[in-house]
Amino acid sequence: MGNAFGLVWVLILVLVAVTVFSGVKTVPQGQVWTVERFGAFTRELNPGLNFVTPFVDRIGRKLNVQEQVLDIPEQSVITRDNATVAVDGVIYYRVMETGKAAYQVANLGMALSTLAMTNIRAVIGGLELDSALSSREHLNTQLLIILDGATAPWGVKVSRVELRRIEPPENLIKAMNMQMTAERERRATVAKAEGEKEAAIKRAEGSKQSLVLAAEGRQMAALRDAEARERLAQAEATATRMVAEAAANGGESALRYFIADRYIQAFGAMAASPNSRLVVVPMEATAMAGGIAQAMELLRQPVTPAKGA
Repeated sequence: MGNAFGLVWVLILVLVAVTVFSGVKTVPQGQVWTVERFGAFTRELNPGLNFVTPFVDRIGRKLNVQEQVLDIPEQSVITRDNATVAVDGVIYYRVMETGKAAYQVANLGMALSTLAMTNIRAVIGGLELDSALSSREHLNTQLLIILDGATAPWGVKVSRVELRRIEPPENLIKAMNMQMTAERERRATVAKAEGEKEAAIKRAEGSKQSLVLAAEGRQMAALRDAEARERLAQAEATATRMVAEAAANGGESALRYFIADRYIQAFGAMAASPNSRLVVVPMEATAMAGGIAQAMELLRQPVTPAKGA
């Protein structure tokens, strides 16, 4: 009897230990567990030490409430201008309401991935290829708004959506590169033509200004030349008048002196020229000597004042 009684106590102690152990739950940080009683959701267990009713309550779902990253599988999407592009991305989400995330959707990860793929096809399909390639940030924002609104009933908050790759097929990439090269060559040609046009305009303006300045210079030179000729003519007229007055006062002898003096000056200039190797003396040298003698005689005579002076 004693052995049987001891065995019963051991069984009772083991049962108590098992019961106590099954009623104590330790939830790690970053997780939230759900408690089900007879299959129905009753409450949540937060990180730390928690107690449940043994044999009545059980742990339903163990959910990670940290921000998680979900890959969006690569898929082919047709744009509005019938171009096929390969698209993939990532979703950053966090479980905000554990009960909804555990019981409103069967497979949260697959649901998010499928929803993202569907909306990516819808959003990119409404754009042309150039817009889809150049407005990635706009696509990310638009997908974030759509997915965040669609996952609200699941108790999930989508914080960020990133399209990692939007890549056209290889033949389309080559065509785009050729188009880009042609566009750059066109811009270079236009820029070169504009530069040549501006250079031609500058050269024409320079030539015009040069011609204007040259014409003004010629005009000034002509004016100066005309003034010089006018002054020379005035000087010659004054000299002629003076000679005429001297001839009138001194008579024919003074005129002969004047002519003889000019004759000697011209003959001396011709003889002094470095290019003259031969000087021809005219036959009228005696006449010239006679004119000089008369001039000397005229200088020795006293000057008779003119009548009426």
